[in-house]
Amino acid sequence: MSSRALTELLHGKGAHADPVACVEDLSAELAERHVEGFRHSIAQLVFHMNYWMDYELRRIRGKRPPYPEHNSESFPITPSMNPEEWDRTRTHLVTLLADFANLANSSQQELDRQIETVHEGDKKVAGTLEAVLWQMVAHNSYHTGQIAMIRRTLGAWPPRGGGDTW
Repeated sequence: MSSRALTELLHGKGAHADPVACVEDLSAELAERHVEGFRHSIAQLVFHMNYWMDYELRRIRGKRPPYPEHNSESFPITPSMNPEEWDRTRTHLVTLLADFANLANSSQQELDRQIETVHEGDKKVAGTLEAVLWQMVAHNSYHTGQIAMIRRTLGAWPPRGGGDTW
């Protein structure tokens, strides 16, 4: 696949929802609201997406971030966020997605670069920069879909930035 396709999917083009559009117009009150049938709030899901993008960016940059012992460590400790925390979380999402989009436009030689493994689980999947980018596309798409479903349940769909309504 081309770097253009990768960049487009990071930003929710094609069959994917735009992660930024799904949260940019959402109040902290709605973002932290829990909906029956969903374990996490939208704010918690965005925190989680940020956690893993940050983790992978550190790995890509040659650092060795600690791998969490349990998935729960990749979610916020407290179940709610105040408006300032929510704004920081959304802004961080935008920044991280831009970092990944920039990496997607790397040369093929850079995209083929092996990323050092930090955890045994890393050895079970392809370890090139391009593979890590595709994993982030899939991860973010999955959770953005959850966010879209929660927004629909809350009666807050579509977002101002648009989204399929059929």
